[in-house]
Amino acid sequence: MSTMLKRIGLFLVTNLLVILVVSAVGMIFKIDFTQGGYLGLLIFCLLFGMTGAFISLWMSRWIAKKVYKIQLIDPLRASGRELQIYNTIKQMADYMRMPMPEVGIYNRPEVNAFATGASQNSSLIAFSAGLVNKLNDDELASVAGHEMSHIQNGDMVTMTLLTGIANTFVMFFARVLAIAISVAMRDNDRRGGGLGYMGYWLLVILLENVLMLLAYIPICYFSRWREYRADSGAARLTSPHAMINALLRIESAYQQTPEKDSYAMAKISNHRKASLYSTHPSIEDRVKRLQQMAI
Repeated sequence: MSTMLKRIGLFLVTNLLVILVVSAVGMIFKIDFTQGGYLGLLIFCLLFGMTGAFISLWMSRWIAKKVYKIQLIDPLRASGRELQIYNTIKQMADYMRMPMPEVGIYNRPEVNAFATGASQNSSLIAFSAGLVNKLNDDELASVAGHEMSHIQNGDMVTMTLLTGIANTFVMFFARVLAIAISVAMRDNDRRGGGLGYMGYWLLVILLENVLMLLAYIPICYFSRWREYRADSGAARLTSPHAMINALLRIESAYQQTPEKDSYAMAKISNHRKASLYSTHPSIEDRVKRLQQMAI
């Protein structure tokens, strides 16, 4: 798998794998998804495209806990900084009239945090040990506000719907293009030639990979936009200056590691070079927008 796909995150990779599995099953069992015409094909693609996206969403909280070995904060046993983080989020949840999310810490030196989950009622906010140790109280509160804004805005659900729509059209157009290419390659009498059964399915899978890369462009654009919106939400919950200071502290504490991070998309910062496939805006651009709020 290319570095680009690893950069985009486990959510999208899991989703792509579901699509490819559907295609592989169709190839193995010789299922003809075009028997109902193009409308039937579109309905099939919509069904399985949305299924792939929602499976990724439904599994996101469970996967995050397993991948990061997140230790949930128990307010009855916690003390010190952990209890302070929990109480800060509890106050925000009450103020925003939201259910209290699960709150946890994962033992990594990186300075980062993320939120995930299928709904407000089944959400999780995770902070790295590095972030907890290096940010002051106001900065930690602003990071908590950023993640709470993601949950309140339903960003994971919106991302899922966008991904499901992208899946639908990727699967649909991959098959339509493969059919058109196969027909164009047939003999003049339309009886021989063409791609053949195996060739058709291999082309479908290849086209799905290519088209999915194109589909990631608007998805990643939305991901960048939602970061600006979550920054604004955090600034309103705390202050623009606190959010600016948190971002600058996160930026200054960043250290490049060779480890690939499957949850880069979900985190408050992923420090990737700006491109069409960037899931986050640059810290510089985010700070500029927050400074406008502080005026």
